[in-house]
Amino acid sequence: MINLKAVLALTFGCFLSLSAQAVEIRDHHKEVIGKDCKTCHDNGIKQFPSDQACLQCHDVDDLAEQTARSEEDKWQNPHDNLHYGKELPCQECHSEHDTKKPLCSNCHTFKYDKHKE
Repeated sequence: MINLKAVLALTFGCFLSLSAQAVEIRDHHKEVIGKDCKTCHDNGIKQFPSDQACLQCHDVDDLAEQTARSEEDKWQNPHDNLHYGKELPCQECHSEHDTKKPLCSNCHTFKYDKHKE
């Protein structure tokens, strides 16, 4: 007779190994992050990184300056906009392992040519 505990342990082990497999890292982060998930994922926990993790390397004011637009379109800046100012959580528009569109595109049609999905 098959031992139920052994079957459960093997099943759990299979699921655990699947969740620990490597995932794609964007080219623009490969050199910095390497393969250390703890660089972005707080304590290596498999969840969205906190904004503090992003802000270790990225400065909000620098990002706002880099994405600034001309005077008539100045509030279309994804890092300093009319709705959220500089307070929008990074994960609303950015994802390291999946493609993602800017939150603004849910309602607006303007484009962000430099957005890295």
